[in-house]
Amino acid sequence: MISIDEILHARPQQPIATTRGRGWGGVTVDVHRPYFDCAESYAGLDHHLVCYCPSGRATLIQRRAGTVHRGIVSAGTSYIMPAGYDSAWEGDSGRTVRLRVPPGLVERAAEQLGHHCVQVEISNVFLVRDPVIEQFARSLLLEMDLKAHPAQALIVDSISNALAAHLLRSYSVFGAPECAPDRSLGQLEIARLTEFIEDNLDRPICLDDLANIANVSRFHLSRLFKRAMGVTAICFVEQCRIRRAQSLIAETNLSLAEIALETGFADQSHFTRRFHRHVGCTPAVFAREQGRRRTRPTHPTLA
Repeated sequence: MISIDEILHARPQQPIATTRGRGWGGVTVDVHRPYFDCAESYAGLDHHLVCYCPSGRATLIQRRAGTVHRGIVSAGTSYIMPAGYDSAWEGDSGRTVRLRVPPGLVERAAEQLGHHCVQVEISNVFLVRDPVIEQFARSLLLEMDLKAHPAQALIVDSISNALAAHLLRSYSVFGAPECAPDRSLGQLEIARLTEFIEDNLDRPICLDDLANIANVSRFHLSRLFKRAMGVTAICFVEQCRIRRAQSLIAETNLSLAEIALETGFADQSHFTRRFHRHVGCTPAVFAREQGRRRTRPTHPTLA
């Protein structure tokens, strides 16, 4: 079967944009331009493929698992090709966002959702209009267009886990598994997670880091963290970065650019935007306010 890395050499068409080489975990995203009058066949993939069409309209014939499907692929539609299926394609293909999902990602989600699901198998879907897949695909496209930032590892992890859970819930051959017994993060686990985050605010923090500390999967960590802390891990990490930045502005003489790096922001511009969102003013305004408080003169009491 063809791996996520080998697919680039197995097919003549190359992506015009990709998440490869960015150091992101989870789903690999390849964006392809429209193709016309194609007629190709390929061996099965070792991963699940979710294709989303963000724009355009094309007629495509798909052959998989002994079934032939002819349909119109239009903006907002998707098709799902599970791992292990040989495939053949004829006709045209519009612009596509190809989400390559490692089976392990879905299997880990299944482990957390239920213990009666012995085998995980995703359905073969030729054409579907799924707003959840559309939202995930567009969110990943947006991240690809943004400037690199440490928070992206967490964001992409979260989207990847959510997509895996959605595939399991909506497209599992055996149906959704029963829920596993509930659990929550203990006070010691919360303390360890918080300490790790506070000690590593100057570098990227991903869900894998936090999941290893809590000894759970990334998927399970996302749910447990929000239940325990009231916010997602992504939000909590950013809140910690902003609080650290406020302290550094108030208590040190570091420049705002230095503080941005010390708190894990890729650049001062992004730091300024996120700071304003949380605090309600820019770091420069906050610094001036802190300066006024520190230098405010005191008047001696008259006898």
